[in-house]
Parts: sequence; structure tokens; C-alpha cells
Amino acid sequence: MKKIITRHVLTILLLLSAFAALLISCFRQPVYPAPPLSGSNVVIDVSTLKPEVPQFFTYRHRDKNVNFFIVKIQDKVLAFLDACVTCYPKKRGYQEKEGYVVCRACDMSFSVYKLEKGLGGCYPIQVNGNVEKGNYLIPLSGLEGHADKF
Repeated sequence: MKKIITRHVLTILLLLSAFAALLISCFRQPVYPAPPLSGSNVVIDVSTLKPEVPQFFTYRHRDKNVNFFIVKIQDKVLAFLDACVTCYPKKRGYQEKEGYVVCRACDMSFSVYKLEKGLGGCYPIQVNGNVEKGNYLIPLSGLEGHADKF
């Protein structure tokens, strides 16, 4: 009888541990591919960007992963942190869903066409960058200055 109870307790503990590990992994901010770098800039070939689909990257700065995304909207290329002023302490970031970015923390969604306006508290924080010779350049200092959000 004791062996049966012990086996059931061990099974329950194993299942609870697996469930806890799953929950923890679901609530961490994802890690994306590292961005291409050249000198002191992230350098993204604009021709590789799909229109209206955010492309996510993780830049490693000291002991922090700084996540950001780049999106091409009509003739513009814009970059944003995978964090916002309101929800960044939860470290969840955004996900792309059919032309929208959706906050993983509060479930607010924003059309990629309205991201540049940045109204409200949950909008992604814009990162400065510019297009030069077919590449979108983001100074690493701009990303590093926001490492506290991650």
C-alpha cells in the first residue's frame, strides 16, 4: 500500500514539476536570431524584409538580451523594441499576428500601420534607424541605451 501511495505522490510531483517548467518557459521573453552587425551598427538588407511582417532580433549587450523588431511599411522601414513603457517589467514582448503586433503581457494589439504614431502606454518603443544604400542601419548605442527594459 505504501509503495502505491509513494508512486502516486512521485507521479504527481513529476507532473507538477513539468507543468511549472512549462509555465516558466511560456512567460519568458523569447530569444530571436542575432542581427547582422557591421562596425557599430545593426545592418539589415531592406530587400529581405517582408512588407508588414515584423522581423524580430536579439542583440546581446553585456548580460542582457535586447529584443527588437524591424518592419517595412509601404516605403518606410521602422524599428521598435520588443518592449513598451507600460508592460516591459513583465519581460514578455510582442508577437506578430496577421498584420498586428500583440502584447504578450496585456493582449493589446496594434496594426503595423499605426506603430509609428506610438499613442498610449503599450505601444512598442521606437528605435532610431535610417536607410542607406538599401540597408537599414540601427546604431548599437540606441539599442544599448534601452537595455534596462530587458
